[in-house]
Amino acid sequence: MRVDAHHHFWQQGRFDCSWMMKPQLKVLQQDYGPAELEPILVRHRLDRTILVQTIHSLPETRWFLELARAHRFIGGVVGWADLTQPDLPSLLDELQSDPGLVGIRHVVHDEPDVNWLLRADVQRGLAELERRRLPYDLLLRPQHLAPALDVARKFPGLPLVVDHIAKPRIADRGWDDWAPGLEALASCPNVWCKLSGMVTEADWHRWRPGDLRPYVLHTVELFGLDRVMYGSDWPVCLLAAPYDQMIGALEECLSSMSDCDRAKVFGNNAARFYHLAKD
Repeated sequence: MRVDAHHHFWQQGRFDCSWMMKPQLKVLQQDYGPAELEPILVRHRLDRTILVQTIHSLPETRWFLELARAHRFIGGVVGWADLTQPDLPSLLDELQSDPGLVGIRHVVHDEPDVNWLLRADVQRGLAELERRRLPYDLLLRPQHLAPALDVARKFPGLPLVVDHIAKPRIADRGWDDWAPGLEALASCPNVWCKLSGMVTEADWHRWRPGDLRPYVLHTVELFGLDRVMYGSDWPVCLLAAPYDQMIGALEECLSSMSDCDRAKVFGNNAARFYHLAKD
């Protein structure tokens, strides 16, 4: 099974898309849905995808679950739930009644408090996810790696996956504020990592595959070939590259891999982490 483990959909006006209403994000200011993505998936022989939340919205999560029921290629939905709400268990009961829900995510890197993950009310929610073994996507920047490490150690039974390799400052060749923190997090066996979102951390107009390679190879070295997975971050990736160029760059960075290892990165690992059905 070949899997794109990270992409989004949206319809202008359906939900709050104010986050993308900046002049430099104009390419995002249109509808992106199954009809636009499916031909791309066919071209790259991708069988399944993971559709990931974009805003803190239960209606968006429920819409995504509807889309997953209607489109077979959507293998699972990483939705949103307020981890701090007292009735979180009943909400998760409702959401998990749909087999399409495979995980939860919160836009942690936009929280004003860099230690948001360490709040007592948030940790009560994470404990509930751990009880259910329901995966949690970590949307981080380098400054959030230390709190994420505390979470990974405190909740060893909670499957965690770092989105976009924690967004290193590739355009500035940033390294020292990212690499040590990611190394510490990778030492926790319950933490995986998505090879995604890198082109938009590079120089949008002048990046080359070689700019990504050190970050890709270091991440693979840290997590090993059984805990990394490919994700496109489409359509956000369009800010810096069309889908074909983005996936081609990652394939070039991983060109020395065996077919077996490539199969892990481009599908098998994501299928294992999110427990995707094979049929």
